[in-house]
Amino acid sequence: MGFASDNKTLLDCAYYWEKETPDNTYFIQPMGGGDDNIKTWVWKEAIDEARRMASYLKSLGLPERSHIALCSKNCSHWVMADLAIWMAGHVSVPIFPILTADIVKYTIEHSESKLLFVGKLDPVWDEMKKGVPADLPKIAFPLAPDNDHEKWDDIIAKHEPLAEPEERLPEEVATIIYTSGSTGKPKGAMHSFGAMCQSGKGISKYLNTHSGDRVLSYLPLSHVFERWVIQAHSLYAGFPLYFAESLDTFLQDLQRARPTLFISVPRLWLKFQLGVYQKMPAKKLNRLLKIPILKNIVKKKILTQLGLDQVRFAGSGSAPIPKEVIEWYRNLGLELLEGLGMTENFAYSHCNKPGEVRPGYVGPPYPDVQHRISEEGEIQVKSPGDMMGYYKMEKETKETFTEDGFIKTGDLGEIDEKGRLKITGRIKELFKTSKGKYVAPAPIENMLSNHTRVEACCVTGLGYPKPHGIVMLSEEAVKDLNNGEKEAIEKELAQHLNTVNGLLPPFEQLAFLAVIKDEWMPENGFLTPTLKIKRAKLEEAYGSLFDGWYEEKKSVVWQE
Repeated sequence: MGFASDNKTLLDCAYYWEKETPDNTYFIQPMGGGDDNIKTWVWKEAIDEARRMASYLKSLGLPERSHIALCSKNCSHWVMADLAIWMAGHVSVPIFPILTADIVKYTIEHSESKLLFVGKLDPVWDEMKKGVPADLPKIAFPLAPDNDHEKWDDIIAKHEPLAEPEERLPEEVATIIYTSGSTGKPKGAMHSFGAMCQSGKGISKYLNTHSGDRVLSYLPLSHVFERWVIQAHSLYAGFPLYFAESLDTFLQDLQRARPTLFISVPRLWLKFQLGVYQKMPAKKLNRLLKIPILKNIVKKKILTQLGLDQVRFAGSGSAPIPKEVIEWYRNLGLELLEGLGMTENFAYSHCNKPGEVRPGYVGPPYPDVQHRISEEGEIQVKSPGDMMGYYKMEKETKETFTEDGFIKTGDLGEIDEKGRLKITGRIKELFKTSKGKYVAPAPIENMLSNHTRVEACCVTGLGYPKPHGIVMLSEEAVKDLNNGEKEAIEKELAQHLNTVNGLLPPFEQLAFLAVIKDEWMPENGFLTPTLKIKRAKLEEAYGSLFDGWYEEKKSVVWQE
């Protein structure tokens, strides 16, 4: 089956597959209970449910182009609700399924949302829902926590499919995606139907994807990365979406899907690596991979156990990934293609090409994307996926775009002879030591993260003679610490610090690593929902300890 390349919106794409491949599977959804309770939807069933929900939304008599919020973990109903909102003539506003109550409240109020879809959510919803206005109408997905809201299945049963959905134009606002808020209040990026469709089409052409591919949807659909590479991409190319049931069943979900395309973030790629090492120590694995008669068997076995043996495209995004990790997976026969994207350009920006990966670089821009480096060293990008602007923030919108329409990314970078882009830091994250030297923390944090004992880290030290690193230990390290292995962990971290410092110029070398006992999570505000550190929050939380840490004059210090 070919593509309907004339489609201008993702709704057009959905109607195309509904008509051309009505009996092809689109969703495979665990409904609780693992493999014993899996529900599937073919295209005609999925679009039928969306049309029925659209009928109900139309019956509510909401003002034209109303904003309707969606808060749920990934599931088939998330995508169907999004389509229904569009069919009914409205605009969708995703809300991260892991947020503090005040950010939930801000998002709903700032976006002026008229209704909320509540879906599959963790117990953290008990806290989140405190930010939801009591009088806001709500519709519950089948997998939602216990509630007294209108139920999706009841609504579907009572309403006929909307035969003539609203016509949506490419230049109209389709969705407002709020940034993860790593710096200040989240901003709502308005994306058009045309930008979303062009971005889905672009990635499909770049990777030569088709309706026979398979993906597992598990990164938040409320984030632009998954919204683009999974939702928009699948609607354009017509391939099925498998959904993950939970963190505990993730490997089982992955093995069920056997994806041909798999996208993840650095922290999960590192967790996969640690999982392999727990079963087979690094030295033993490296030795086996050097034996010609065994290496292919070992590679196949590891990738099969991970559920990645069918992958022909593996991507990493959202944050930098250590080049050593890229090389480790390459040795297993899996080439990780790192990419770059922003909420503001629907994540459609840069990606490495198979066979042309240069570790440390996020690759060239897509064929229809332009990039350049400003005189100040800032990366600037112009993409078909660019937002229309920030909702109700004209000043911030104007500050984000150049006069000729390029987005100011806020990243520092350089471009090599093949047009591949390297990010060297964030303009706003640069800080100056007391010796007057500027330090870019992100590249150093990337090097520190490349260790089995480190789960996450932050490099800081404004106004001190030398910077330092704050480290959160990995799960395995915490277990070992609780088993009395503090001295061994400290020795390993000190050696790692020496290794990292040996790769840095003197003014960037770290004075010490501070090991904290707190766990950094989105729920307590230390991380964004996409697992980026909130630098200001960390500096606020630990700033009073800095003087004492420096006075210890040790390579590794511990939070008391």
